[in-house]
Amino acid sequence: MKVKICGITNYEDATYAIDFGADALGFVFYEKSPRFINPSDAKKIIDRLPPFIEKVGLFVNKTSHDTNIISKESHITLAQIHFEADEEFYKSLSIPHIKVTRAKNLHDIEKYQDEYRIVDAFVDSYGGEGKSINLDWFNDIDSSKIILAGGLNNKNLLNVAKYNFYGVDVSSGVEKSKGKKDRILLRNFIETAKNGKI
Repeated sequence: MKVKICGITNYEDATYAIDFGADALGFVFYEKSPRFINPSDAKKIIDRLPPFIEKVGLFVNKTSHDTNIISKESHITLAQIHFEADEEFYKSLSIPHIKVTRAKNLHDIEKYQDEYRIVDAFVDSYGGEGKSINLDWFNDIDSSKIILAGGLNNKNLLNVAKYNFYGVDVSSGVEKSKGKKDRILLRNFIETAKNGKI
């Protein structure tokens, strides 16, 4: 599975994640999040990273204009849209994007089923609270274009392997405090996702 480590706030955590095998790093541009990073600080990290790593910016309730400005300033390579937006918004984006479904029920996870998308457990704070999604919802769903988020950690990661998700997205499950990753949890999570064993 592909692995995205979200909530990156410092260069040290970014390099550990990459060294352990992460495919993508997430930078939260949502001011109310404890993992918020401003675009200029994100750029300082991103500009020091090696090639072939996806740099993802998480956006909540931003206009396409503001999203484009922040994307250009920070040097991210993919915009993660964590809110409902119309087609005009997506057409106006200057960089590639991925949509997020904040799932409250089985019907929600079927949204955008022809696209690669992130499916997260619904929380009022737009993620990062460690709430798990009901895995039974995926029993009869083609999950090959889904990146699963919400409440993932080293203890429950193996439970998701049978659903054939394209990838997993973790933040709080590999932290020692909000915005600061735990090196051992980070390594174990990525190795488990990649190798299918603890």
